[in-house]
Amino acid sequence: MGVSLSPSPAQKFGLWTHRAPLRDLPVLLRYVAKWLLLVLPVGAAIGSACALFLWSLERVTALRMAQPWLLYLLPVAGVLVGLLYHWLGRSVEGGSNLIVDEIHQPGGGVPVRIVPLVLLGTLATHLCGGSAGREGTAVQMGGGIASGVARALKFLTPADTRTLLMAGIAGGFGGVFGTPLAGTVFAMEVLTIGRMSYGAVLPCLIAAIAADWTCGAWGVGHTPYRIATIAGDPFLHLNWLLLLKIACAGALFGLAARLFTEIGHRVQHAIKRAIAVPYLRPAVGGVGVIGLALVFGTDYLGIGVTSPDPHAVSIVAAFHSGGAQPWSWLLKIAFTAVTLGSGFKGGEVTPLFFIGATLGNALAGPFSAPVDLFAGLGFVAVFAAAANTPLACTIMAVELFGAGGGPNVAYFAVACFAAYFFSGHGGIYTSQRIAAAKSADLELPPDASLRTLHQARQARDDG
Repeated sequence: MGVSLSPSPAQKFGLWTHRAPLRDLPVLLRYVAKWLLLVLPVGAAIGSACALFLWSLERVTALRMAQPWLLYLLPVAGVLVGLLYHWLGRSVEGGSNLIVDEIHQPGGGVPVRIVPLVLLGTLATHLCGGSAGREGTAVQMGGGIASGVARALKFLTPADTRTLLMAGIAGGFGGVFGTPLAGTVFAMEVLTIGRMSYGAVLPCLIAAIAADWTCGAWGVGHTPYRIATIAGDPFLHLNWLLLLKIACAGALFGLAARLFTEIGHRVQHAIKRAIAVPYLRPAVGGVGVIGLALVFGTDYLGIGVTSPDPHAVSIVAAFHSGGAQPWSWLLKIAFTAVTLGSGFKGGEVTPLFFIGATLGNALAGPFSAPVDLFAGLGFVAVFAAAANTPLACTIMAVELFGAGGGPNVAYFAVACFAAYFFSGHGGIYTSQRIAAAKSADLELPPDASLRTLHQARQARDDG
C-alpha cells in the first residue's frame, strides 16, 4: 500500500494560516467594495420610493378622513385595481411571496412593474378605507427595484441576484418603518423558519441603512412611540413575576396571530371559490368592509396608526389606558381579513401592530401590568408570530421604543419568542420554508413550505 504524501485538510489549514494569515483580507475588501457600489444606490432608490409612498399614504389617509364618503367607492376602487393587475400584473400577483420564492429558487425574476402596480394599488385601498398596511408594499417595491438592477447588470451571478433581492427586502422594511437593524435581520430571518441566512448580512445592512437615511433625507419621518414605563426608568430591574405575566401574554399574542392568519386564509379561499373572476372579488370585499364599518364604526378602516379623533381607537391610542376596547383587536382582524382576503393591495404588518397593541391594552388590566408596556409588547409580538421573525421583532422593539437596559430587552424577547412558538406552523408569508420545526416532537415533511402545509390543511378541510 502506497503512502500519500499530500497534506491532510488539517495540515492544509495549518499551512494556510501559518504562511498567509491575511490571505483572505483582499478578498474581503473586494467583497465590501463590490456590495457598497451595488447596494448603496439600490438602497437610496428604495429609500426614495419609501419616502414617496409614505408621503402619498399620509395624504390619501388625510383625504379619506376628511371625506368619509370615499368609503363607498371602495368596491369601485377594488375593481379598478383588480383590472389593472388583470391586464398588467398577473405575473406579480404573488406579491411579497413572489420575492421570497425567487430567492429560494431563482426563476424569471421579479418584474419591475411590481413597483408602480403595488404603489397605486395600496394607495387606492387606503384612499377608500380598506384595512391594510404598508410593509408589503415597501418590500415589494424594494424587491422590484433590486430585481431590476440585477437584470440590468448582466455580470451578476444567481447568488449575487439572490443577495440583491434580500437587500431589497431589508431596504424596503428598514426604510418604511425607520428600523434598519430590524430590516437587516428580517431579510435574513423571513426566508426560512428555524434557520438564518447570514451570507447576505453586509449587503442587507448597507441597503437598510441607506434606505432609512434616504427616506429621512427627503423629510419623511415615522410615528414616534413612547413607553413611559421604560422612559421613566430605562434600566428596570428584572421582575420575575412580570416576566411570567409577559410569557403568558406572549402565548396569547401568538394565538391571536394564528387566528389572524387562519381567518385571512379562509376568507381568501372562500371568496376565490365563490367568485371565479379575480377582478370582481374586491368589489365583494369592499361591500363587506362597508358593512362592517356601518355596524362597528370607522376606527378600524385604513392604516390605523393615528386618528384626529381623540376618542378613536388607533395604535398610538392603545398605548394609553382606555385607548382601545377589549374587542378592538378582533374587529381589526375582521376588517383586515375581508380587505386583503378579497384582493386589495397593502401589507399585513401595520394591521398586526394594531391588533397586537390593542390586545396588549386589553390584557394589561387582567394581568395588572402597565398598559403602555403591554401595548408595546403586543405591537411587536403579534407581528413576530405572524411573520415567524421573533429576532427581528425583538430588535425592532429596541429601535422603536428604546428598550434601554437588558431586562427590558428580555421582556420583549420573551414576548416575541413565546408568541412565535404558540403561533404554530402558519404565517402571512406562505413561501417561507421550514428548516426546523418549532418543537422537536412535531414531524413535518422535509423542506416543506408554509404554502404546502396550508394547502394540505385546506384539502383536508374541503374533503
